[in-house]
Amino acid sequence: MNRFLTVLLCVLLLNTANAFANDLEFTLHKITSEIEGPTLLVIGGIQGDEPGGFTAASMLVTDYAVTKGEVWVVPNLNFESIIKRSRGVHGDMNRKFSEISNSDPEFQTIEKIKSIILHEQVDLVLNLHDGSGFYNPTYIDKDENPKRWGQCIVIDQDAIRVQPYGNMASLANRAIARANVHTEDSKAAFRLKNTYTSDGNKEMAKTLTYFAIQNDKPAMGVEASKAYPTHKRILQHLRFVEAMMDEIGVEYARSFELSGKSIKNKLGRDIKLAMYNEKILFDFGQARKKIRFVPMKKRAPVMFKTNNPLVAIVDHDSQYKVRYGNRSVTTLDPEYFEYDYSLTNAEFVIDGQAFEVELGTSVKVRNDFSVTPMDGRRINIIGYRHPEKRNESGLTVKRSQISSRFSVDKDGDKYRVEFYKGKYYSGMVLVEFSRINQKSATSAKTNLVQLN
Repeated sequence: MNRFLTVLLCVLLLNTANAFANDLEFTLHKITSEIEGPTLLVIGGIQGDEPGGFTAASMLVTDYAVTKGEVWVVPNLNFESIIKRSRGVHGDMNRKFSEISNSDPEFQTIEKIKSIILHEQVDLVLNLHDGSGFYNPTYIDKDENPKRWGQCIVIDQDAIRVQPYGNMASLANRAIARANVHTEDSKAAFRLKNTYTSDGNKEMAKTLTYFAIQNDKPAMGVEASKAYPTHKRILQHLRFVEAMMDEIGVEYARSFELSGKSIKNKLGRDIKLAMYNEKILFDFGQARKKIRFVPMKKRAPVMFKTNNPLVAIVDHDSQYKVRYGNRSVTTLDPEYFEYDYSLTNAEFVIDGQAFEVELGTSVKVRNDFSVTPMDGRRINIIGYRHPEKRNESGLTVKRSQISSRFSVDKDGDKYRVEFYKGKYYSGMVLVEFSRINQKSATSAKTNLVQLN
């Protein structure tokens, strides 16, 4: 299963130097089904230094389908703090739900997430966190004791007078029992932690979950231990989220095996980025540290679409850094062009067979390819150089003839084929060399559409 979500973000090129030229707003993704059932709201990234939580939430969007009920996901609530690897650029967002000034930079974000939480369709809220050590109501040692937060499910009180999920202690314990069937060690077992917020816990009274229950929305926090590496934290989060979905009757399917190894192998391996109405396309597996000579549009916002809600482009020192959550994907080193939008298709001959290929797509090649010449168009195969020709159309090119240092990926499989009309840039096709049955090697268009 490969479901591509839709995200549209932009980095505005302003006169003043600003690494974040556009506010990074969070996105809401509704994973719906044909069958009526409960609606679960999952939130990640309220604190930007907790990658287990926000990455688990993003994987719900990219790798899960719901077959009964609905799952709504906000994977990147505090997006700027996620990208900047900060707990909270403007302070702790999870302490702003009881009171916030309208002059606070995060005022609109808080108001927007509150409205989603209070939506009449939302039945239950899970807020994903990474917590220190291992919670245990009994003191074991400095890492496992009542003051730690890792591997616990946090509720503010036992119950609220709402049906059918108002008895949060009972509901959480049933889901914990389901999740703990698959624990890998005793420390990984989830335990219930009641903060008894209404009894005078002033800090917890400021939080998202307490706001929710004060407004008759059952809510709980899910804390994976920071003692684990990120992929294992993600595993813990998804283990409990799935247990809760099983408990309340949300039915689902996922595209990967639920294991630490499988999750580790997936992280950052399937990132697609399309820019300027798909005139530029990147398909990142293991991206190079820097991609040079990227034909950016002159005097225009950097508009892009991606298949992952944690991807952002950051303007930095005349270059553009592509981020996946708190991780760096690559740096785009730009060249600036005026754009020509008159060309939409080109003819390729791939391993001896002719294909009509849409610009902004990718094609797979086993042995060689060529681009059929077009009047008034110049073809530039990035990394290939012919001693006599500047226009590289009509030339049959093998992988061995292209300098691997110009590939998009570290494996040297993916290369850009760019089209120009005079001094205007017309678009590109991404060529990927691989061993495949060429009969099925028509162009693959990344399924990216604008998010409303």
